[in-house]
Amino acid sequence: MGKYNKYVWLFLLFGLLALIRLFETKLFYDPYLTFFQNDYLYLDSPRQEVFKLTFFTSLRYVLNTTISLAILYVFFKDKSIVRFSILIYVVGYCILIVLFLYFVTNPRQEDYYLFFNIRRFLIQPLILLLLLPAFYYHRKGV
Repeated sequence: MGKYNKYVWLFLLFGLLALIRLFETKLFYDPYLTFFQNDYLYLDSPRQEVFKLTFFTSLRYVLNTTISLAILYVFFKDKSIVRFSILIYVVGYCILIVLFLYFVTNPRQEDYYLFFNIRRFLIQPLILLLLLPAFYYHRKGV
């Protein structure tokens, strides 16, 4: 793959991540989107359907993960990096979804900030922002 094709693919893949974010209210059930936009530290947790919320949060995580793995592959052209990243994403999902479900089923105002950040790792491609520079510097030998 030439340099031009690589940049086109990266642009398209990052564009897909942006589209997921742009249309999040239309694509996914998430009552916490509006909750965390307000002064949530002083509000009660919104009513939600736990199964539906977990399904759509997991779906969003899978979509972001798939696109992120494609970005890592296009960027590095190394299947071992993608395999290791899959392991990180799977372990991360297992840990984060358990914590997410705990905070959804046991909402307490003093835990909202921690819940907000755990939820952020599930619905946004933050792990990609950690992996890209980590693999880049590992490859450079720095």
